[in-house]
Formats: sequence, C-alpha cells, structure tokens
Amino acid sequence: MSYCVFCGIISRETEAEAEESFSFCNRGRKEIDFEEWEESPIKEATSITSLKGQFFCFSGSAMKNKKGRRGRNKATCNEDAACKANGDRLSRLPNDLLLNILERVETFDALRACILSKRMLQLPAMLSQIVIDVGSLVPDPDSSREFGIRDVARVNGAVAKITDNILWMRSPGITIRKLNVRMVLRHYDVLSVGKSFAHAMATQKVQKAEIEFMTEKACADCTPADLVDFAKCFNTILADCLDAFAGLTRLWLQNMRFGEGDIPNVLTTCKRLKSLRLSYCDSGIRSVLCLEHAQLVDLEIDYGKFEKVVLNWLPELQQVTYNNWCSYDDEPLSFGFVPQLSKLSLAKIAVCSDRCLELSQLLANFLSISELHLNFRSEKIWVLPECPKLLTPVLGKLRLVNLENLPEGCDIAWTMFILEAAPVLKELCITVWDHWCIMVTDKEHRKASGYCDNRNVEWKPSVSILKHKNLAKLTIYGFQADDNFIRYVRRVMVAAVNMEEISLHDRMVWKCCSDSDPKTRYPRTDEERQHVIEELGMDLHSVVHFRS
Repeated sequence: MSYCVFCGIISRETEAEAEESFSFCNRGRKEIDFEEWEESPIKEATSITSLKGQFFCFSGSAMKNKKGRRGRNKATCNEDAACKANGDRLSRLPNDLLLNILERVETFDALRACILSKRMLQLPAMLSQIVIDVGSLVPDPDSSREFGIRDVARVNGAVAKITDNILWMRSPGITIRKLNVRMVLRHYDVLSVGKSFAHAMATQKVQKAEIEFMTEKACADCTPADLVDFAKCFNTILADCLDAFAGLTRLWLQNMRFGEGDIPNVLTTCKRLKSLRLSYCDSGIRSVLCLEHAQLVDLEIDYGKFEKVVLNWLPELQQVTYNNWCSYDDEPLSFGFVPQLSKLSLAKIAVCSDRCLELSQLLANFLSISELHLNFRSEKIWVLPECPKLLTPVLGKLRLVNLENLPEGCDIAWTMFILEAAPVLKELCITVWDHWCIMVTDKEHRKASGYCDNRNVEWKPSVSILKHKNLAKLTIYGFQADDNFIRYVRRVMVAAVNMEEISLHDRMVWKCCSDSDPKTRYPRTDEERQHVIEELGMDLHSVVHFRS
C-alpha cells in the first residue's frame, strides 16, 4: 500500500509496486524516515501535510534498514536515467492541456496523477475546477472492513485538510470555475473548510461555490433528537462562517430539524445561492415553510414533514423538485411570485389513504409550466385525471411531460387526459416499471401499511375524437407486446396527427431485482416487430422505432 501525504489516499499496490512508487514520487528529494503504517483507507488527517509546497507520497511498508534505503536510492537513479532516455510523455504536455485532463476527474484522482513529476506537483494549485468528495475515501459497501465513527472522523478531517491546502496555496489570479466539497457535518472540520472558502472568495474570483453536508447517521437511524442536534450544529457553523455562506451558490442539507425561522435565515445569509436541496429536513411536523430569495434558481426537497411549502417570492426560480411529501394538505406546494418557474418534478410513493392531487388546483397560480415530471414509484397513481375545461388554463404552455414508474399490469389509457388538456404538448414520455427494490412485496406488510393492490385509474375521454396537432414524439419505456400497450399507441397515433417518432423500449433491468421481473414480451425479432406494427393497423415503419 502507498499513501499520498497531501491527499491521504491509499494506492492498493503490491509491495514491489509500492517500493517503486516511493522511489519515483520522491525523486530528487531529501530522504525521509517513516514509521510503518497500518492498513487503513486513510491515515490520520494530521499526516496530510505539505512541505515547501511539495506533495509527498510514501510507501506503507516500513523502511527497515539503511541497506533497503540505499537500494531504493539506486532504483531512483536507474529510473531517472530511464525517464531521461524515454521521456515522460504525460508531464511533457503543456500545463493548459494537463489541467484540462485533470479537471475531468475528481480532485483526489487528479492529485494522484500529479505525483508523476515535479512539474505536475504545481498543478493542483492551478485547478479551476475542484471537486472534493468524502465518499471517495470510504470503502466500497461490499467491503468486509467495518467503517466506524473514528474512520468517519479521519476521512472527514482529510477532506478538510486537502481543501485547506489547495485553497490557501492558490494564486489569486486564477479563477475558480467550480468549487464543490461534500463532507460530514462535524464542527471543526466544517469550520476549517468554511474559513478556506471565505479566503478563496476574498482573494480570487469563485464562480460556483458548492457544499453538501452529510450527517454521521443515516436518515433511517436518526431520532428526532438527532435531527434537532444536527440542525443546531449547522446553525452554529453558519453563524461562525458568515462570509463563506454568503458566497455559496449551491447548498445541500440532510437530516435536520430546524427552528421556525432557521431556514429563512439560511436563505438570508446565503445571498448568492442558486440551488438549495433539503433532504429529510423540516421545521417540525406539519410546519409551513415560506421561501423568499432574490437569486434562487433551483429548489429540491426530499421527505420533509412540511404541511406545505410556500414559494412566496422567488423571482429567479426556474425548477422545483419535491419528492415524497406528507399528505397533510390537498396541495403540498403553494406558488406565489415565481415568474420564471417552468419546470416541476413531483415524486411520491402513495398509499390508498393518500388524496389524489388535482393539478388544476395545485397549478392555479402557476400558469407558465412547460415541463412536468411525475414519478409514481410503481405504486398508486396519485394524480387525478381531470377534464380539459379545468386543466387547459393551467397546462396551456406545457410542452414536455414525463410520467415515470407507472405500475405494471395497469391500463395506461388514463394518461390521455394530458393530451386533452395540453394543446401545445410536443413530447410525452412514459415509463412502466415495477421496481422491486423499492416496493413493499410482503402481502401482510402491504396490507398493514395501506398499499393498494388495485392500482388502475378510472378515466373516460372527454371527446369522442381527439385531434392533437403538436405532439411529435412518444417514448415508452417498459413496452410489452400486449393489448394494453398496443391499444394505447394506436390511440395516441390516431390523436396525434403530426407524430414524427414513436420510440419503444423494453423495461429497465437492474441486477438487484432482475430475478423478480416477469418474462419480457418485448418484440426482439424482425417478425415480432412486424407483427406489432401490423397490430397497430397503420403503416408506421418510418415512425415506430424499437430501441432495445
């Protein structure tokens, strides 16, 4: 194993390769004695240091005696000679090209590459895109090695020190196009990163500054007290790092229960914020969240216990995503002054007792919607098919609709209500899929939790003959050669008089749950596909495309 003192990353090499790595990475430098390091994903964060602006990589094997060191020095000389003879093709590239390559990978990987030569050691301080993710230092989930709280502290400290080293060494003349750090919410580590962010923002131009906070406990393991404690910790950090948060453009918070005015205070502090994501965050059960911000463009909320989210004054907001709201109220969202908002994404695992959402009511004050994404998570359809008289006033500008994870085995004809009410719709995409990984399959559990076994939707067409002049593309994922799908495609073709493309895909297959999927009836041979086209009853060879 070899370790980089700057980035703290283990390189899983053989003992011989580690020896080679040591001599190569420390070429031309003063020899340093190190104690033998135990096997771990990263050593103590205090070992992640820089010396005179140089980054050092050393072997995890002990330097047992002077003879071993002399042998390595000899290998170094031989390698130097070989390098001069053959040339180091990578390090000979011009800096702008090297930086372009390094910025296409995570910063940890870029640091690994930069130990190839002395000249490349200067490049981390010249990166214009910096992405540092604590997840890169965590073992794979299938690893047999346990990863405890001490390991979390160690890798999180490493993230803090790496961020500090890169940001404090930079030349003020180099613009940072993107600065993204993902780390665990631990006070001293985040405080250190906050100071580094503030320093970078004060000394150079930072176009995008993004930070994502995880917590030491997963959401499923958090008690109400944990949520409150995590929120208090964040509020303390916010107060201590006002300059850093004032310059943030993206913020992602997880597993926090705030006080009533805390989230508005976050928005007031983060004046440049463009994107906000709240996962398992709220201000208490059945609380109402009112949002106002002059710059916010993108808002995403996952699994909050809010009774309602009020988008009160957000003049730059363009996109809202709300996943798995609690059905306390008929409408989970209220739209105030949102003149730029055009894209809405809603996702929910609904049970029988959940009320169906009426789009005519939800979107009554939101008449500019052009993209609508609804994800039903393979369970109950929670949107009510309404008549065009009610819906057309709110869907008059709708151009793209994506209906995801409709339950298999159910009639999909009800989705035609969107064509009836959206006259300028250009594209309709439907995914029919039972995703067994997220579905509750035990019958007793389903019954006790209120899941619906009959997931069909009642719908009747509002007109006997529908003609839609703008729909040009229909995409179906999960298409099967049965009456349900063939009737549906035929119905859409009759209605869409200017259809240009119908793309039919087989159902998605994930390794984790592929054994639970029924046998596919997707047409694969030329004969099967020809039969489907004949069943549709039209000459559609130029329009229908089988994509799987």
